[in-house]
Amino acid sequence: MFWIFALLVPGVFSDPLLVEAPQGLFRGVPADDGDYTMFLGIPYGRVDPENPFGAAQPHPRFTEIFEANNDSAICPQSGDVSGTITLDCLNLNVYVPNNSTGKLPVLVWIHGGAFINGDGTKRLHGPKYLVRHNIIVVSINYRLGPFGFLCLDIPEVSGNQGFKDQTIALRWIRENIESFGGDPNHVTAYGESAGAASVEFHIASENEQLFQGAILSSGALFARWTIGEIDNSIPLKIASSLGLSTDNVRTALEFLKGQDVQKVIGASTGFRLLAGCVERKFSGVEGFLTVHPFTLDTLPKVRNMSIITGFNDDESLGFVISTQEESVPNDPFRDFAEEFLEDKEEVYNYIRRFYIGGQSITSNVRRELIDFASDDSFNHPCHRSLKRFLVSTQNVYYYIFSYTGGRNMEKVRMNITEGGAAHADELGYVFDIGGLRGLGNEEDYVMVDRMTEMWANFVKYGNPTPEETELLPVTWPIATAETHRYLDINRNLVVGYRPFHRRLTFWDMFHVMFPFKTNSAVNNVTFHFLLVVMCCLWKLIA
Repeated sequence: MFWIFALLVPGVFSDPLLVEAPQGLFRGVPADDGDYTMFLGIPYGRVDPENPFGAAQPHPRFTEIFEANNDSAICPQSGDVSGTITLDCLNLNVYVPNNSTGKLPVLVWIHGGAFINGDGTKRLHGPKYLVRHNIIVVSINYRLGPFGFLCLDIPEVSGNQGFKDQTIALRWIRENIESFGGDPNHVTAYGESAGAASVEFHIASENEQLFQGAILSSGALFARWTIGEIDNSIPLKIASSLGLSTDNVRTALEFLKGQDVQKVIGASTGFRLLAGCVERKFSGVEGFLTVHPFTLDTLPKVRNMSIITGFNDDESLGFVISTQEESVPNDPFRDFAEEFLEDKEEVYNYIRRFYIGGQSITSNVRRELIDFASDDSFNHPCHRSLKRFLVSTQNVYYYIFSYTGGRNMEKVRMNITEGGAAHADELGYVFDIGGLRGLGNEEDYVMVDRMTEMWANFVKYGNPTPEETELLPVTWPIATAETHRYLDINRNLVVGYRPFHRRLTFWDMFHVMFPFKTNSAVNNVTFHFLLVVMCCLWKLIA
């Protein structure tokens, strides 16, 4: 009879890899790269096969043991991938340090990828450098592209499906993580690029507060590539490219659900599928965002939240350097100005004069183009988010990552030997990334230790440097509205004030002069940059 009792009482198992949670029994596998246990590919949600573009539902409770040993399923996307493409992809991984006592703080990783690429698998973002700091790490998949981010004027596909997937995952963590040894009241959400924007969308959303801390790296809700509008024409265009001509959105969706998912993904390439949108309210439909987040002066969820936010010192380096030496992109200032419904010429002249004066757009202004693309897409959006966070909380840590070494993610992939830290370069010092395995010298692994120690300290204590140590000899001060103090993360840790002050002040003035006059379509240079980044980053898979 004892075995029956053991199966009914949490924690009483002869199998140390078996966990009983509210959602069922889960058997993990020992990690082969550290002293932790992996629970891989746990389904948290279920996509409706009759409405694969609509909201998912929580996965039913398992009635038999789920063998959590395979995280190969990834959500439909384009490009080179190493995994099984399927709509049955709403899974998460839980990584638990062995021999820990008490409830452990939890770090939830939300991957980036411009909302069109990426996954939460171990081969792409291995957790071994983080879990050794005695925290639980959870990574999630969520739907991408047209399956995750169509925003239509119908209740069946009201918008933000990918964010709603993430919400289901965060609720699963809240309800089940204690069974894995985690503290459901001590959760930090961590994202980079589109993942960082996702975290901030949750902070601004209408759902309940599902995490207590946030790390936002190189991405912000204020970036123009994060928000679009309701657009019923997109499924019509996708269907047309696959052979069906119709002006009825439901007819188009019915046709598309019967097509191969990769054909749908391929047919959607080139259409602007922006991420979040302001949804229309429908009776009986759980909304995620029905008020434009740009209009919110404060974010109530921030009041009791600790936040790290920042960016790399050369975010758009990979985009500009990827062009041939004798060539540069078409006039990016003109592309930017074309996005405005009014004042196009004034905007064009204003931006162009600031960055290059009267110079022609040649390789001689490559440095200025990097600064422009970085400020537009990443630096200033993060700066705007910082200012809004500081209205509601006094526990915000601001940073610039400027270290260059053998594990800089994008620079390694693109063989870039100049400039500072490019977009996503810091991730090589936080995760065991497939394409970087075996790379790096002793100094690089000091940076791995430093980054993961600060991130884990923040997860545990809400403070990345609770005490000075040999590894962390500098106290990272909180930012204030007056000083915008930040930590420059490089070979030496240096505290500074108001990074890129001249450039970011220029953008502050720009948004005062030209408030909310865009047509919400991301400009060509920004979208092209994001595609280049995705092509580079998501090939870094073992």
